[in-house]
Amino acid sequence: MQEQREPPFAPGLTARVELTVTDADTAQAVGSGDVPVLGTPRVVALAEAATVAATATRMPPGATTVGTRVELAHRAATPVGRTVVAQARLAEVDGRRLLFEVAVTDGDETVADGRVERALVDRQRFVERAARAS
Repeated sequence: MQEQREPPFAPGLTARVELTVTDADTAQAVGSGDVPVLGTPRVVALAEAATVAATATRMPPGATTVGTRVELAHRAATPVGRTVVAQARLAEVDGRRLLFEVAVTDGDETVADGRVERALVDRQRFVERAARAS
């Protein structure tokens, strides 16, 4: 009889990451606008970092996750010097597909919210396949 392995991830996993906004994080600096506030690409990166952190302690050896889809509403501007917090919660697991609900806040204000989808992959095979494609 084959031993049943427990899946590495289950809905409910959470993580949070923080960022104090610097000039390097602004829309001006990242090329997504001309205003000195937190740029949307940095908000997306922060939300993804929270999803990565949520799975980090349970990652199977040789595996990683890669981002496959982001749906994010950037709702409020955040000036330089403020600290934002990204929180991710694993909402759904469908085989290798992991769906997270994410929220980025500045105190009580919602800066952004949405969903991030990631796929569980074999790290070495993924890197090799990417190298062949280039």
